[in-house]
Formats: sequence, structure tokens, C-alpha cells
Amino acid sequence: MRSHIQFITTPTSDTPGTALMLHFDDKRYVFGQVHEGLQRAALQSGARFLKAKNFFLTGRTEWSNTGGMLGMILTLADGARAAAASKAETARLRMERKKAREEAEAQRKGEKYGKSAKSNGSFSQKPSKDTMAVEVDPTVRIHGGPNLLHTLATARSFVFRQGMPIEVNEFDEEQCGPSEGKLWKPTFMDNRIQVWAMHIRPTSDAAPSPPVSPRKRSLDEYMFDENNLRHYTDCERPTAEQVAAQWGIHTSQPKSNSQSDQQIRHTAVTEMFNSKWRFDNLVEKPLSQVKLPAAMFVRDPKTKKLERYGGPIPVANKPTPNIQVLVRQPWPGSLIDHLPPTQSSPVAMSYIIRNHRQRGRFKVEEAKRLKVPPGSLFAELAQGLSVTSTDGNIITPDMVLEPSKDGGGVAIFDLPSRDYIPALFQRPELVADAVMTGVGSFIWILGPGVAQDERLLRFMEEFQDMEHIVSSSDVCANVLTMTTAAIESLRHGQIDSDRFPHLHRDDSSPEQETFVKNSNLPLFRSATRGLKIQLEPTLAVVEDEIPRDLDKTQSDIPPKVFEFAEQARKDIATETAQIENAKQDLPSPFAEIVCLGTGSALPSLHRNVSATLLRVPGYGSYLLDCGENTLGQLRRMYTPAKLREVLGDLKLIWISHLHADHHLGTTSVMKAWYDAVHGEDAIKRPKPSSTDHLLHPETLLENGRRLFVVGHPYMIRWLDEYSSVEDFGYDQIVPLQAAYKQDNTSDQCMLKWNGVDVGFNSSNNPRIGDCRPSRNFTQIGKNSTVLLHEATFDDEMKGDAIAKKHSTISEAIGVGLAMGARRVLLTHFSQRYSKIPNLEDLDKLGVKLEDAEDSSENPAEGIDVPVDISPEAHEPINHLLEVLDPESRKKDVVPESGGNITKHDHEISSPYAPRLPSPPNSDMKIGIAFDYMHVKVKDIAHLEKFVPAMRELYKDKDEDESADQPIDAAKFPSNPKESGPSLTTKEVKSNDANGESVRGIEEELPAILEPLDQSSRTLEADA
Repeated sequence: MRSHIQFITTPTSDTPGTALMLHFDDKRYVFGQVHEGLQRAALQSGARFLKAKNFFLTGRTEWSNTGGMLGMILTLADGARAAAASKAETARLRMERKKAREEAEAQRKGEKYGKSAKSNGSFSQKPSKDTMAVEVDPTVRIHGGPNLLHTLATARSFVFRQGMPIEVNEFDEEQCGPSEGKLWKPTFMDNRIQVWAMHIRPTSDAAPSPPVSPRKRSLDEYMFDENNLRHYTDCERPTAEQVAAQWGIHTSQPKSNSQSDQQIRHTAVTEMFNSKWRFDNLVEKPLSQVKLPAAMFVRDPKTKKLERYGGPIPVANKPTPNIQVLVRQPWPGSLIDHLPPTQSSPVAMSYIIRNHRQRGRFKVEEAKRLKVPPGSLFAELAQGLSVTSTDGNIITPDMVLEPSKDGGGVAIFDLPSRDYIPALFQRPELVADAVMTGVGSFIWILGPGVAQDERLLRFMEEFQDMEHIVSSSDVCANVLTMTTAAIESLRHGQIDSDRFPHLHRDDSSPEQETFVKNSNLPLFRSATRGLKIQLEPTLAVVEDEIPRDLDKTQSDIPPKVFEFAEQARKDIATETAQIENAKQDLPSPFAEIVCLGTGSALPSLHRNVSATLLRVPGYGSYLLDCGENTLGQLRRMYTPAKLREVLGDLKLIWISHLHADHHLGTTSVMKAWYDAVHGEDAIKRPKPSSTDHLLHPETLLENGRRLFVVGHPYMIRWLDEYSSVEDFGYDQIVPLQAAYKQDNTSDQCMLKWNGVDVGFNSSNNPRIGDCRPSRNFTQIGKNSTVLLHEATFDDEMKGDAIAKKHSTISEAIGVGLAMGARRVLLTHFSQRYSKIPNLEDLDKLGVKLEDAEDSSENPAEGIDVPVDISPEAHEPINHLLEVLDPESRKKDVVPESGGNITKHDHEISSPYAPRLPSPPNSDMKIGIAFDYMHVKVKDIAHLEKFVPAMRELYKDKDEDESADQPIDAAKFPSNPKESGPSLTTKEVKSNDANGESVRGIEEELPAILEPLDQSSRTLEADA
């Protein structure tokens, strides 16, 4: 069977790590680093993960290697659920067709179908759900080093799925080595591959390497004569135990990873992805024991129907009525308040992978010559069975099969630093024929500076018969990985270079001569995205799927676009425009909004998930939400020196709510901030003690080198629990919990630090993030300078927006008008819109305050929820930009009220009747957010000037690029066979503290609860 392993990512600004996919016709395996941005990079290259059921993580268990795992699991769960539903539906239709055929046959024979069916036992009853389900193992298995289970369990408060069991295999030292009797059994094996896992621990880099012998040594000699290690002859080959003892491999596990602690983590992960919990399970408890916020119900004593509880609620330091209420039963994962702490582990995982032994080719002509008739006897011979020919002779398999051969293989070595090199070279697997036979390629995933190590280079030179491929930031070019988004940004930059500056890139790859001296032969290949190593039928390196560089984008832009763009620049430069710009009188006009992610739910080719950076000169920078791979977006937009400046200026990260698409990039951004701000003194800097936090918190803020992180209490708990896995600077931040409190008169949101209220009370229940239009919010933001508002759906999907707790574009603009905002920037678009949302049919009535929703429940709502994926096509590109065309506003109809603002004057009309009628005395300007866009507050008005050019750019791309493969195949080869369907996601949000705001509702609420709980149960369709 043909197989190959392919690079999905290499280290770039977009993708911080290396990931590979091992392909078989029926299976996929992922090896390497499941880093942030991997899903988006795979979507770009056409690689599909739905067939991947085994993930083998290399290197250390730290966020740079595992940061994309949570999002990957969620996507796999959604895909598996959709696939299972599709297969079940196919099975149901097949059974219905069979039934119809039998009915027709019965009628043809003049028989009554019911009697006939009863007699033969077919279709005597409707098939059950179980009989229609397709038997497919949904289990996803994740393999790696210590702390992998702990990493997943920390996300239990905001990640929830049902029906996809997760098995986490943390390889321990005893698994990684020869078994009893010195048999080299693989640590993992299925019907396709065998895998030997290797624990690699760092060692001190003591003595310099000895000179290379002119005689090429064997691998055995090389391995046990490195640096100042003891040299062993063949007669005194060390045992595995001796090697382990020499290198300190068999160390005891920390107490925190005891069996009982691991069981707690295992329970949490099990309940996250394979729970039997139901959303409509209600339990009765005293009112005094209810944890607020919560949806509470009581049963009418007469009708026995459920009603929402509307009586007094618990208030601190006040007596609570003795009332029994019904609340949702917490899902089991939420019952684990705190995980046992763990300890960071230096173990880096590496793997040797081999295919099973390959059967020889069947010699058809020889079988015929031996008088074996084609058909079943051929099959028996191929299966290793002897048969009898037509002339009575016994034909054995070896007579018609070519000799079998060892399966092809590859070794993947992940060395984070030079300290790991000696331990790797001492691994006994490297001299075990039972392991290494058939291995023809070494893939090196190397940390900074490792590729230059003389020991490693000498190893490659000694064994040039192996194909060495190096993936490292030292040797791999910083090419653009997210090419679709990059092409769009480059096109936008040719229209409006002030708002869309060039992305940072470096396509040059360091020459090997930089590292290699005294060698006339190339020692290794530099890894490249798309590079394949063919394992079967023969070992070969294949380069035909390596994407070509982005060379010419201007030629793809119609000339008329540049004419419109030039006219826009002239209009902005006119004296009249300059005077109007000077009269804007905007506060902080030079504050800059940097759009890092403008999509929702999950990354797409065109938009990353939510993140917006606000840079205020003289004050600092503030990051509003931090979706997965926000750091990658920053690295692509700024040079390393500029990024260091930006991070050094970062004062606060504000996470609006707990949907994973709004915060899974927080850890990596915090670590980058920590390195930029504290850098070399990070080791010397004393960590604050518990006493400092509790008794002297003011001392923690004295030097101003702290990062404030605001989020839901569960968000802060997640960061705290993960901080025991690796040091990402958590001890240097000020975590502020956006806590909720409620009394008899008002709802309030407050910030708490170490349990102490530090201010920011608001009696108007402010909300930020995914939301419906809110009356209170329009009052809180009255006369704001800039409103950044989510606009998930177009107006045609207003019903979905209401049901799923999101806003339409008209509603978002209407909120800005009602608020009196000077500028409105729309973002958080559904990923179903391939580039810009659909505003072809704006709601003529616009936002009505009776449509606004001001829930009395948790203002920090947003726990991530389950998603359904279906092959629904992307909406085409259409007339959003026409709506924003300033020329069209000249046709706006003046309100009949004669200038007095009526209740409908702020509402939005169709783009083909009057477009965006501005109320009298309003100078509100509207902009559409795109990834990689920089815009100063004073320049938001300029965005409208470029609308004609942008509209012309996308005019002919509605149908051509409605699918998720917008790159010209001639320029950017991809694998169209692997390109998956567009994704439609449905999310269910619950902000019930007792239900723990979960992800994962398998069934709808009973009708009795449907009208009672719309404020706390929401559905979200974000693709």
C-alpha cells in the first residue's frame, strides 16, 4: 500500500512549529507539534484531519507544541459528529429503499405487505436509532510526554463535547525501551504502522567534541563514543538498564503525578469529550445553595408545569428564604474545582515509525503458467495459503509471490536545545535492527542553535546514506503560510497602503555553508511546507506539492481597481477633505486599531479568530480578545524589533468571554510579552510569594512591568492551572476576574483581584464580545468615539442571530447610531462569508429596541459549546461595499419628520433603496474590519473613500471564489482531492453557573423549557 509522510507546517511567523501527516489511503497520522495555527495551515494546503485518529506529539509538553490541540479536538469532534449523522442518514435511506422494493415485490405477487413482512420477519417494526447508527470508532488517541493529560484537563471549564472519547497516552520511561527478554516491541502498533517512542532528557554540554576519525565508523561505534562518554566495545555492549542509569532516564515521577492525581485528570478529560450529561437535567435544591448566576425554575403546584422563578434571590449577608428551586445539574467536569498541581517536565519525545513488512508482488503470469485459474485461488495464494492447480499440483505462495520486504520507515527527532543531543545519540533503539531496519530518513525538528552543532553535523556526515531533513527556524525560510489571507492583504495594500502595510516575510533560506565547513556535499535538506517523503513502494523525496512563492498579485487586479484607488487618494488629499479631517475633533485621533482576527468560531482561509489590538500613544497597548494564533498574526504584521516594542508596550489583555475562539492564543501572547519585557532577567527576577499577593499587592505594581489580564474566573483558573506545566510568565501578571454580583436592585459586573473588589462596578450590566443588541450597552457607550461591534450574520439571517445570541450587520450599525458613536468598525464575521459578509438585503426596519436583549444572567457569558459541521457552501461575495459607498449616500432620503429624529430614523435601509441613511447631525462613519488592517481613529472615515475600489476588486469573485480554494492552481499547487467542504458551525452557549456554561448539548430542551430559558440558552452558527 502506498504511503508517504508530508510536511504540513515548518517554523514561520504564521506557524511556530513543525507538523507532519503520515498518509495511507484509509488513515492519517499526525506527528510533530500540534501548534497554534495548524488547522488554518492545513486548510490552506488542502490537508484534512478528519481521518486522523492518532496524534503523536514530539518535543516537550509546552504550549508552543500543544497550543493547537484543543481547537483541533473540537474540530475533529464536530466533523466526526457530522460524518456519523450523514452515514446514519445514508443507512436509513438505504433501509427505506429496501423496504420500498420489498413492498413493490409483495404487491407484484398480489400479497398483502403487512402479512408478508410478518411472515418473513422483515420490517415488522421501524428501525431503531441504534440500528441506523454506523459502527465507527470515534476515539481520538493523543500520544506524548508527561503533562499532556493535565494540559487538556485545564480546559474543562470551557470545552465540552459529547460522543468522541479521547484517550491520552503519556509515554513513560518504562514504555520507551526494550521489553522483557530484550524484545523490541513497538510502543504503539495498529494494522498500518509500528511506532517506537523515545524519551529524551537534556544533559550537561560538558566537553568539546573529539576530532572526526578519517575512517567512517559504524553507527554502533559512533553512538557510544561521543564527547567524554565511556567507549564500549562489542563484547561489553551496555544493557538498556545501564544506558538508562548513565543518562538518568529512569527518574521517579513527581508526587503530583501519582495515580490518584492522574485519575482526576482522566475523569475531567473523559467528561469533557464523552459525557452522558444532558442540558435539561434539573435538580431541586434550597435557594440558599444556588450558585449565581443561574436559571432557576419552580413547578406550579396546580398545573405541575415549570415556570421561571421570579422571587427573591440570595444576597450576601442577608437571610435567604427557605424555598426549593430547580436548577440544572452541573456537568461532571465542572465539579472538579481545582486540578492537582503538576511539575514541568524536560522530557522531549521523539519517534521511530515503520510500516509493516510488505508482501511481495503477485506474479500473475507465473501463476497462470502453473495452471492456477484466476479468481479465488489467486486470492488464497496472495493471503499466504497453498492451493491446488488444475493439473493437481500443490502451489505454494512462495512460487507466485516475489520476496517480501521490510516496510519503509522514518525517524522523527525533536531536540529543543543542544543539551538533548548526547542523550539522543545514546538511545539503544538506534542500534537495534528490530527497530531501524527499513528506516531510510531522519527528520530533525530542532530548536534555535541546534542545527549548527558540530556533533549533529558530524553525525549527518557520517551517515549520508540516510535522507536528513531539517525543520528549524535556523534553516527554514519565513515564507507566508496563510497564503489566501496574505494575497488578500497584498491586494488591499495595493489599494490602500496606509491601512494595509506590507506583511513581514523572509523567503530566503540560510545556506548550509553557514553551518557546514570542510564538506563538499549537502548534509541535509531544509524542510518546506508540502515536501513529501514517500515510504512505499520505495523511499523517495517528492517536491511536486511545495507551494510556489507569492510573486505577482498586482497582475490579478483589474486596472479599474487602481483607477478607483487613485481617485480615493486624490479625494483624501484635497484641501476640502483636509479641512474636514481637521474639524473631526475626535479624542485620541492617533490611537490605532489593529485587526488581528476578524472571524468567528474557527479559523478560515480568509479570517483568523477574534483579536483586536488597540494602541494608544502615550498610554500603551490593549489587546481585546486573543484567539488562537494571535501571536502568529502579530509576528506576520511586525518585524521582530517592532514586535518587541509592541509587546513591551502591552498593558492589558481583556478576554470578553470563554468561547475558545476568543482566548486560546492568550498563553503564547503572555509568554512572548514575558520574554520581551523581562527577557534576560526572567531567571533572576524573584517570583512574588503568596504573602506578596495577599498582604502587599501594591508592591507588585511598583515598577510598572506587569501585564493585566481580565477574564472570566474560569479563564483565570485555566491560566493558573496551566502555569504549573511551564513558565509562561503567569507570576508576573495581575489576573483580574470579571466577576458577577447581583442584589435585589441591579446586576453588576466587577473586577476582583485575589478575591478583592478593585472597582469597575456598573449597574447597567455591560457586556462585551458575542452579543445581541443591548439597550443598556447603548447607554453605557453613549457618545463613544469608536464602537467595535460584532456583526456575525447578514440581515437575511436575523432569525438565526436572535436565536443564537449574535447581531446582524444592520443591528450592529443601529446600535452605533442609537449610541451616538462617531465611528463604527464591524468585525467577528461568520466564516460562512468567504471574504466579506452579505449585505445585499439589509433589514429596512433595522434595529428596534424591542429586539434588544438585556439578560439578567451572567454578563461574562461565553463558555465554548458544541459545533455541528455540515457541507454547506460559503455565501458569495456581494454588496457590503455598496452599502458603505459614500456616493450612494447622496441618494439618502431625508426623514419625513422634517429633521426631527423619530424612533425609526436611526434604522438601516436596503442598499438599493436609500443606503445607510444617517440621522440629522450625525457624522458616523462605518468601516469593515479585515485581518492585517491598521487604522487610526482619525482615518476610519477614509475607509469609505476606498469602497469603490474594494467593490470593484471583489465584483467578479463572488462565484469564482465562493469555495475554500481561492488560490490560482497554476501558481499555488494544492491538493484539490483533499480540500474539504466549507464548515457550518452551530454553537450552544449557556451562562448558567450551575450548568457551568458548557459546550455540548446533544439534544434540544423539552418544549416545556423552551420558552423559559431563551436568555441563558443560545445557539451560535459561526461558519
